[in-house]
Amino acid sequence: MSKTPVRVGLIVPSSNVTVETEMPRILARAPGTEFTFHSSRMRMKAVSPEQIRAMNAQRERCVMELGDAGVDVMLYACLVAIMSTGLGAHRDAEMGVAEQLSLGGSEAKVLSSAGALISGLQALGARRIALVTPYMRPLAQQVVDYIEAEGFEVADWRALEVADNAEVGRIPGERVMAAARSLDLAGVDVLVISACVQMPSLDLVQTAEDEFGIPVISAATAGAYSILRTIGASVDIPGAGSLLLADASVVAS
Repeated sequence: MSKTPVRVGLIVPSSNVTVETEMPRILARAPGTEFTFHSSRMRMKAVSPEQIRAMNAQRERCVMELGDAGVDVMLYACLVAIMSTGLGAHRDAEMGVAEQLSLGGSEAKVLSSAGALISGLQALGARRIALVTPYMRPLAQQVVDYIEAEGFEVADWRALEVADNAEVGRIPGERVMAAARSLDLAGVDVLVISACVQMPSLDLVQTAEDEFGIPVISAATAGAYSILRTIGASVDIPGAGSLLLADASVVAS
């Protein structure tokens, strides 16, 4: 008798087409667990402070819609939407969503791409990191500041400065890898190849890890890791970076 699939709710920007592609691809490879995916969208076309604020104001509607779908775990899948609103904001955002769901009778676990990236770095024992982002430099700097406030040193970083979110979803892998190759990785523990769930990265993670010889993660692989750990499923997905290898990571306290 087959198990009931785990229902994953995704809150995504309206122009995001990547997380609904990469997350199912990753989790389909997880042993012993089946997933279904259910999305609700917040209107956002340009990755700008103004449109991010307007998008975040739509969160409650999305939470109610996914609560109606009876999801088991919910991921707020826009990293910069949280990291640009204040240091440590992923904790308040996750708590706020959980409280809203609880009022509606849902016990769904709540995660965010922002919190998942931090958890993934902690799980790998990272201290000194480097990252590639698609954002304009002021927003990218806010992401760097946010991560450093969580206790990590960002040794080097690149901003590809793509403001149109639909265009972010079309950034070629070659451009992302070129940015990664331009980083100073001396003494770096972990490379974040994509600090954005819209910038395609899944096909780059293992390639980059093999090339650079250090653990490589993305917002997408960190999100998948957090989902698996949250629902108590096995973490054993070869070919997607060290974070998703069985027994390769130890969750920090």
